Amino acid sequence: MTRIKTLLAMLLVSAALPAVAVAGGGLPDKVREANARFKDVKQAVKEGYSPIPCTSGVDGGAMGIHYVNADLIKDEAIDLSRPEAVMYEPDTHGRMELVAVEYITTKGPANLEGQLFSLTGAPNRYGLPAFYELHVWAWRKNPKGTFADFNPNVSCEHAHAQAETPGPAKRQALLSTAAGHVQ
Repeated sequence: MTRIKTLLAMLLVSAALPAVAVAGGGLPDKVREANARFKDVKQAVKEGYSPIPCTSGVDGGAMGIHYVNADLIKDEAIDLSRPEAVMYEPDTHGRMELVAVEYITTKGPANLEGQLFSLTGAPNRYGLPAFYELHVWAWRKNPKGTFADFNPNVSCEHAHAQAETPGPAKRQALLSTAAGHVQ
């Protein structure tokens, strides 16, 4: 009797798998569809996003250049189609390739469609108060996981060619604006 129940369970699971595959890959597919407009970095700039320098990890890999919208960080709302940061990898010619988005809030614990955000405590390297963040690698496969912070398949090697990266004063102003709403 146990073998029959096991066999029936396996059949039910295998019958459901194609339906899951047809329905899509869940959150990354939804993020990709809702934010496809950001494939052109000019759209991010048009919508109020400003670049901050490329972020590399100590264990290798990178996050890329974040284009951050301080107003979206301030509003505390998590909206699938309005990420607080859009992440690009620069190529050898300075062109930006969309690789991921990041959702950020200081209110938590936070989640997006059931996916929990990570807590970044204070003090942190950004000079911000504690915040919750969720990276979604919707355009670049990440062997560390779709929601990991750093991606070994992303590099800052060509970030020097990115002419729009702000100087220290503008970068600090952007981060201060984003942080100022919670102090």
